[in-house]
Order: sequence, then C-alpha cells, then structure tokens
Amino acid sequence: MNRLENLFFEQGYDKIPSNLPEFNFYCRREVQGITVLHVIDYRQGLYISMDQYTHLKEQIEAFFRDKGESEVHVMTLVLSEDTEKARRLCGGDSFCWVIDSREYRLLIHETQAADFYGWKDILEEYLFSLAREDLKGKRANGEPKRKTEWRVLPWVSIVLVAMNVIVFLICTFTGDLLYNKGAFNVTALWQGEWYRLFTSMFLHWNVEHLFSNMIVLYYVGTIVERRLGAFPYAALYVLSGLAGNIFSMGYELLTGAYGSSAGASGAVFGVEGALLFLVMAHRGKLETMTAGRVAFAIAVSLYCGFTSPGVNNAAHVGGVLMGFAAAAASVACGKIKVFSDHR
Repeated sequence: MNRLENLFFEQGYDKIPSNLPEFNFYCRREVQGITVLHVIDYRQGLYISMDQYTHLKEQIEAFFRDKGESEVHVMTLVLSEDTEKARRLCGGDSFCWVIDSREYRLLIHETQAADFYGWKDILEEYLFSLAREDLKGKRANGEPKRKTEWRVLPWVSIVLVAMNVIVFLICTFTGDLLYNKGAFNVTALWQGEWYRLFTSMFLHWNVEHLFSNMIVLYYVGTIVERRLGAFPYAALYVLSGLAGNIFSMGYELLTGAYGSSAGASGAVFGVEGALLFLVMAHRGKLETMTAGRVAFAIAVSLYCGFTSPGVNNAAHVGGVLMGFAAAAASVACGKIKVFSDHR
C-alpha cells in the first residue's frame, strides 16, 4: 500500500486524512474538476455491504461539494486477493476497478469505465513492474516460477514474430510459390485476389528484410501491447498493415509504377506510430523514451526508405499514420466513456 501511495504522490495527488486504515482517499485538481482515487484495502476479515459502499462514495462527493466543488469524479480501487469478493463489492458501479494483489492484475469489467484520466496505463505499468520484481525475487530464492510470469509475456508480439519467421522458413523450401500467391500486386488485386492485402504482411524477401522488421516489432510491439492490451494491439497491427498496402495501391495507381511487394513494414511502422502517440499522451515521456526521440527514429526510418531503391515507402507512410490514429482512437474511446458515463 505504501508503494501505491507513493505512485499517487508522484502523479500529483494529495492524501485526504482518514480515521479508517482500510479506506484511503487521494485527490487532484483537473481542468474538469476534482478527481478522487478511493482505495479500499479489502483484506481477509473485512466485510463491507453494498449499502455501506454506496454511502461511502456519496459521502466522498458530498465532502467536496460542501467545499464548493461542482465537478467531483471518484474512482474506487479495491485491493484484494479474493477477486470475486472484490467484484461483488463493486457491483454495478461503473467507476470501480479491482486490483488483484496476488497476481498483480488490474481487472476492469466490460460494464466499467475503460479509463480514468489515464490511470489504466499507469496502474498496469506499476503492476507489471511489481510482477517483474516478484519474479526476480522468486528466482533468486530458487523458488519455482509462478504463473504470473506467463501473464506478463507479450503474447501477441511473440505470436506475430513466430508467424513471420515460420512463413519465411516455409518460403525457403517452396521457392516462389507463396510469393506468387500472396505478395502484394495491384494487377492481381483487380483480378479479385484481395486477400493479398493481408497475406503480403507475412512475406519477406530475404533474411535481412525479416530480421530488421522482427527486431523492431518485438521490442516496440512489447511496449505498445502492454499499454493497449492484446486485442487492440493485434487489431492495430493488422489495420496498419492493411492501410500500408492500401496507400501503396493508391500510389501505384496514381504513378503507374506497378510492382510486387511484401513485408511487415507497414504494420511495423504502424506499431511505431502507435508508440509515438502513447508517448505524447503520457506528457511526452514514457519509460526512457521521449516523443522527440520516437519521432526522430520514425523520421530516420522513413528517410532511409525514401533514399533506398526498391522500398515500398507508401506502405511505410500509410502504416505509421494508421498506427498513430488507431492508438489515438483506442485511448480516446476509453476517455470518452469515462466522461459520458460519469455525467
């Protein structure tokens, strides 16, 4: 609890004095009003009825309204190892999240607010660091690995890298078969082979092409996946790859410079575009990255593409734009739900 409290202080929250050690309150002024984090340490032996829970939240809002605050937004965080007990306490409250203190997970039901002033990302990053420290401690003591280790792995990134590598290995034994059937080609698209918009994302011409894409995909993708979640990240990857190919198709139709292309570059640039947005959304700094550094890296990659022969630069541009937009839409949808549900 002390470490979680320090996290609140780092984010500019002030603690409100309380006579009950199981209930803690932290507030911060926003443009929209006052935001309050209401933390319940729901340990064994503690029981709170739904009426008590509802009354407590009403008392919090009344406390600030008596001080002249017209907009009071309260999010309850229930810390418990018994997640079912914690879920029952939240009941139908849209602004109540459960923190599984045993498995270091943030549990948000589909009927609850998807975000609260950016706290979803902050808490997930905090819990991820706790899980990593716990694993290191267990290993140092020679204890067996807990299933927590599997939960924190970037599964989507791992699967995507594996798929690309496996397809490339198949290509080494089948020659040009998969390239002829699945590479991006405008002429083939007009003949009804629209599936090439998707299949070309998993084909690479050579080992260097594959290696450069997979290195970026794994290390950048891990960061993006951890913050957006597995399904949104997978959707972003596919949409970025499709957008890159659509941009490429438009470019070839406009210029008449037709050709065949393949590679995950459009999707990978989309992941980089998503990272740029996430860093900007975190006030220009995320972990050891800054918005300037990420933007510079993307700009250098695009420049290298434009100055190198045989590179599908239109796919890169389309991918990075779609990745940035998809990440923005994912985050914006969460915040819109918060405000609309609360008011």
